[in-house]
Amino acid sequence: MTIVRNYHKTRGSGYALAGFLCLFATILLVPAGGMAAGADRAGHGEKVQTAGRDANAASKRVAAEPRVLLELFTSQGCSSCPKADALLPVFIARKDVIAISLAIKYWDYLGWADTFGKEVFTARQKSYGRKIGDGIIYTPQIIVDGIYHANGADEKAIRALIDRRKKDRAGRPAVALDIRTRDDMLLVSVGAAPDGQPVAKATLWLALFSRKKKVRVRRGENRGRFLAYHNIVRELTPIGRWTGEKLVLSLPRKQIMQRGADGCVVFLQKGDGGPIIAAAQMSRW
Repeated sequence: MTIVRNYHKTRGSGYALAGFLCLFATILLVPAGGMAAGADRAGHGEKVQTAGRDANAASKRVAAEPRVLLELFTSQGCSSCPKADALLPVFIARKDVIAISLAIKYWDYLGWADTFGKEVFTARQKSYGRKIGDGIIYTPQIIVDGIYHANGADEKAIRALIDRRKKDRAGRPAVALDIRTRDDMLLVSVGAAPDGQPVAKATLWLALFSRKKKVRVRRGENRGRFLAYHNIVRELTPIGRWTGEKLVLSLPRKQIMQRGADGCVVFLQKGDGGPIIAAAQMSRW
């Protein structure tokens, strides 16, 4: 069975993002072996992004190889973070990795309120701390596929954890995940769970990001510094639940783009802050 959800902007309401916009869903059930027209095929005017890599050509699919998701928790008010922020582009450039930056708020009391910081990112890091870090959180901290963590400035340790995660998944069938645009819609497709693989309920997340921003910090530990940030998450919101069946979501692209994002990352994550099942990135609209 394929579940297709179409989200539309309705009169008098906004598009749902980050909890303050409202989503309205029409759910269509398609029998196994059949698909709604255009729901699982790259057609005219579509840009396809797979879990393996970005693909700009229309009517083209790229064999998806699972990518490792890196989440860097950072702060403009932390003097240890600039080194990690400068290192992140090294991982952004890798084809087997998706790397994003999330700014937390708990260092704001030092005198500088992070201009990208959100409490939801702080809460997300705390959730990881409870699950994989004995309740300990710090900056800069990088989370590798929702399972491992390391100092975000330690390139050698991060590379080792990426390799470890890839070995964890070696030989195991992957869940397909891709993003594409068609006309004014952003289509997100999640494949069915591989045969024989245990299915755990998972959340499908949408992260909107800015590719690069520079900030002059005027107070706090980094006072007087002009710092660069990359793949900065501006909005993070759940857009669906996955229970092992094929799932296709259709989102209004213009409303997403109005949030000022340069691109997006979609990832499937087990439970509340559990392992990442699959991730895909669209770097440009």
